[in-house]
This record gives sequence, C-alpha cells and structure tokens, in this order.
Amino acid sequence: MPASFDVCPASRFEDVAAILNPSGNERACWCLAYRSTSAEYSALRGEQRAEHVRTLCAEKPAPGVLAYDGDVPIGWCGVAPRSRMERLVRSRTMPPLDDLPVWSVVCFVVRAPYRRRGVSRALLDGAVAYARSCGAPAIEGYPVDTEGARIGSSAAHVGTTTLFAGAGFDRVRPTQARADRRVRWLMRLDLGSPSS
Repeated sequence: MPASFDVCPASRFEDVAAILNPSGNERACWCLAYRSTSAEYSALRGEQRAEHVRTLCAEKPAPGVLAYDGDVPIGWCGVAPRSRMERLVRSRTMPPLDDLPVWSVVCFVVRAPYRRRGVSRALLDGAVAYARSCGAPAIEGYPVDTEGARIGSSAAHVGTTTLFAGAGFDRVRPTQARADRRVRWLMRLDLGSPSS
C-alpha cells in the first residue's frame, strides 16, 4: 500500500524552489514553460525565473500543489486555470476542447528517493481537490500514452495516461503533441458545478 502524503497549495516559495530547482541551476524551467509565451520564457533568465515564481506563489490561486513527507517537500504538480497558461492558450498541438474554463495539469516533479511510491497520484488527487475548491468546473491534463513501455523522466513530467485514468480522468482525444515520440492525450475530469 502506498504511503500517505500531505498535499497543499504551493504558496511557500522556498518549498517550491526545493523541488523545482534544488541545485540553483540558472537554466531551470521553474514550471514556467506553459505559463509564458515563448518569447517571455526565453527572456526570463536565472534569478528572474525564480522571482517570477515567487510572485506566483504569493497570488491566488497558487501555481500548483506540493506533496510533503512530514515537513519535507517531496513533489510538485503544476496546475492552474488554462486561461493562465499562455502557451496552452495559443497551442496548435493541444488546442482547447471547448470554452469551459477548465484547469490544466502541466507538470509533475518528484524527488528521486520518493519515486514509485504513489507521490504522483497524491499530487494529482491534490490538484483535483484544489481545482474543485477554487470552483473549477473541470480539470484536464495532457499526459503521454507510454504504450506499456518505460519512458524517460523528461517525457514523464507531463504524467501518463495510466496515472490520469486511475484518478478518474477520461480520454477525450489524442493531441498533436508528443513526449518521447509517443502521443499525448487530452484527458478530462468533470468536477460538477461549484455548488455540488
């Protein structure tokens, strides 16, 4: 049975930094690739990216959720309204399904010692709960279909169709996006009306 982990909105910048850039890499993504236009993302460098994420952590909604083992941050899931994901808003490979103001799950990062222990599932469940608490009518992700093969961690950062299906998401349609040369699917979970 997988261990139990606490998941909460990513409002503490220091904890986000411990997951997204533990070594202080100047080129770290900081989970900003989907949140900015290509030009904006390229213009942000080093500490500018960190400061941008610090600002996002101070806003509502938070830019994602964090998983903890006690007080230790062990995982990250980038999730926010799709309308705040500039690259998704303009995406030709993953266009919107409809006009519903969905939230989007775009990234998972789990510290190496905690992989294969259920942290990604805890993060996805936490992302769903957070989106629901903020009144989202639905949440979607764009995971890769591994077709039963092992894939590299750089491709797996978007999650897998198996992970999303296990959390109740439905496969809606394949996208034109690829990870490790494999199809990424648009998968969605209806959260019902905010009052239900």
